[in-house]
Amino acid sequence: MIIRASSKDFDPIIDVWEASVRKTHDFLHEDYMLEIKSLLPSILPSVELYVSKNEAGKIVGFLGVANRKIEMLFVHPDFMGKGIGRALAKFAIEKLNMYKVDVNEQNQQAVDFYKHIGFVTLGRSEVDGLGKPYPLLHMEYRR
Repeated sequence: MIIRASSKDFDPIIDVWEASVRKTHDFLHEDYMLEIKSLLPSILPSVELYVSKNEAGKIVGFLGVANRKIEMLFVHPDFMGKGIGRALAKFAIEKLNMYKVDVNEQNQQAVDFYKHIGFVTLGRSEVDGLGKPYPLLHMEYRR
């Protein structure tokens, strides 16, 4: 079930974000990961947020979109490989008309995921959105 998130969902969204990043972003330094986490409460209101909940009503994944672009898509590690990421991406593409995403080049799992569902790499930046040396691949949906 994918539904629109509200500000009351921010804490569990941040928990999912942190668990997912710790599992998939081993290239990030701890200090930088904590810096990003501290910024999330001010970033989350700037995107349209959607959550995926399990049968018990727990948030297990989330999607943030803005300006025709997937800005964030994270799934809790306990629920990875169960189709949640694919469902969130499909929702973003088919229901919200979001066709672009930036992916950390060092996050091979995410790069492979987006390629598998039909995204292609159009460009690359040497730094991330905060200007740190974590290259981004600029991808676009082409199927």
